[in-house]
Amino acid sequence: MCDLLQIKGLAKTFNRGTPNEKSALANINLVVDDGDFITMIGGNGAGKSTLLNCVAGVYPPDAGEIRIDEVNVTRWSEYRRAVYLGRVFQDPMMGTAADMTIKENLALARRRGQRRTLRWGVTAGEHEKYREMLGELELGLESRLTGKVGLLSGGQRQALTLLMAILKTPKLLLLDEHTAALDPKTADKVLDLTNRFIQADKLTTMMVTHNMRHALQLGNRLLMMHEGRIVVDVRGEDKRRLKVDDLLQLFERASGRQLDNDRMLLS
Repeated sequence: MCDLLQIKGLAKTFNRGTPNEKSALANINLVVDDGDFITMIGGNGAGKSTLLNCVAGVYPPDAGEIRIDEVNVTRWSEYRRAVYLGRVFQDPMMGTAADMTIKENLALARRRGQRRTLRWGVTAGEHEKYREMLGELELGLESRLTGKVGLLSGGQRQALTLLMAILKTPKLLLLDEHTAALDPKTADKVLDLTNRFIQADKLTTMMVTHNMRHALQLGNRLLMMHEGRIVVDVRGEDKRRLKVDDLLQLFERASGRQLDNDRMLLS
């Protein structure tokens, strides 16, 4: 199994030199194998989303190196990295164009990382392919290809964003609490779709979640972050044996303190 993502000495500080200075990432070293499905958990400000944003090219790191598929992308723009990545955000309003139709959004996703030309359009073959893929979501979207995305519910929009993110089979799929803004029933539906797509295409995935149960149930590897560092990293059989109480004890031993994040504990 080869390394899909390599992170060495990654550091990021916000508002440096001001009273609001915040060290978000502190010397992160991480190797993600091809096919890994990593769930990431930690309290507010632990650095989870910052890590994903650095990998995606949203934030330039202050120090360190990021390699995707052995290519050094540390100084690449977010646009250049798009050819490697699929991404779903916490906010269902992000990741899609509300004023465009469902099929137009899918067509844009299919052309991710390609140079824009005047020959943009949705072919008849694409139209039928999109109808087939939307049918797999079981949300009735296959009959609404020409409908505006802005008219969809949060759950429908997030499921569509997920489909857009995997349309070109990305090297790395980044999921940043992508079910957090949904009601529990809809969140479970989107999470089930997520797991199904990841398993079907063996997608290398990093998924941030605040839900410890989801973090334990899904994936082959679990990372827990605290104050910009990875403090827990378990995989395989060790992860499968973990229960919530075990995870809390691991965190306490690694960080020297009890977890006090209500959102995580109540989940």
